[in-house]
Amino acid sequence: MIRVAVASSDGKVVNQHFGRAKQFLIFEIVEDHFQFLEIRYTSPACTGQDHREGQMSQTIEMLADCRAVFVSQIGPGASEKLLAKGIVPYRIANFIEEAIKEWMVIEGLSFD
Repeated sequence: MIRVAVASSDGKVVNQHFGRAKQFLIFEIVEDHFQFLEIRYTSPACTGQDHREGQMSQTIEMLADCRAVFVSQIGPGASEKLLAKGIVPYRIANFIEEAIKEWMVIEGLSFD
C-alpha cells in the first residue's frame, strides 16, 4: 500500500505551499489506480514572516506514512526534512488527478 499527500485548498488542484498548507489530502495507490483516503489537517508552519520549526516537524510526522507529497511551492529546508524521512516532495501545479498519474508513471507504477 502506497500513500501520497497533496497540498490543496479545493480538492481539485495542487495549489498550496507546503509550509502554508492547512490540510493535506491523502490518496492511496492500489495496484494500478488511486483513491482518496482522507484529509489530514495541520497548522501552517509558515506565516509569511517566520517559520515555526516545531509545527513543520509535526506536519512532516503527520505525513510519515506517505511516500510523496505534492505541493505548488516548498522551501529547501522543508524539502530536506521530508527527504530525511523518506518522503519525496514534488513541486507541481496541476490538477490532482493528473499530478498523481504523472507521478505513477515516473515511479514505474502502471496506470491505464
